[in-house]
Amino acid sequence: MIHEELQKLEKLARQASLKLAEMSDENRQLKDKLAQMEADLDQKEQAIEDFKNKIKISNIVDNRTVNPEDSAEMSELINNYIQQIDQLITYLSE
Repeated sequence: MIHEELQKLEKLARQASLKLAEMSDENRQLKDKLAQMEADLDQKEQAIEDFKNKIKISNIVDNRTVNPEDSAEMSELINNYIQQIDQLITYLSE
């Protein structure tokens, strides 16, 4: 009787171990999928921001009025680009 109970417990322990392994694998797959989806989302958000900046640049080039907030943001963006270009020039000069 004790031997049978022990066998049942061992069987349950094996089943629990297998289920844990399956769930751990599924968890890892879901984490990988989430990381990929977050990376895709970041790329899409960056593409949207780039597109918005192109629209702002087009508005400036077309001499359309741009609201002051967008103008300040665009100015900051252009200044950042200039700084990055300066850093690249310095790097390439070395």
